[in-house]
Amino acid sequence: MKMIIGGAYQGQIEWAQEQYKDINWINGETCEFSEVFTCQGILNFHAYMKRILQEEPDIVSESKLQILAERLIEKNPDIIVVSDEIGCGLVPIDAFERQYREQTGRICTELASYSEQVVRVVMGIGTIIK
Repeated sequence: MKMIIGGAYQGQIEWAQEQYKDINWINGETCEFSEVFTCQGILNFHAYMKRILQEEPDIVSESKLQILAERLIEKNPDIIVVSDEIGCGLVPIDAFERQYREQTGRICTELASYSEQVVRVVMGIGTIIK
């Protein structure tokens, strides 16, 4: 597994697509939830998480998110995950938005700890942080 992260509009999607030209990417904004377990790479993983939390609110418990992370690691250990860093900045007033940020941060932390490489992209420049 590899992770590519960066703030909104920092170029992580373009960087990932340039580095991994032969990958068949899915988009977390529109893909079927099950596709993440078979795809080569997912763009907008943070959007995938938001959709899951909106459409399957019972997954919010920490144990169910842990199971989701473990299932992804087990079923698709070679996936490339591209996500916005959403934990920086102002804390939202909306309860769902706070929950979304926290839960997405937790699962990304779990996936990063498993990943063989984590790259942070700032202004289109990728820096290996793990």
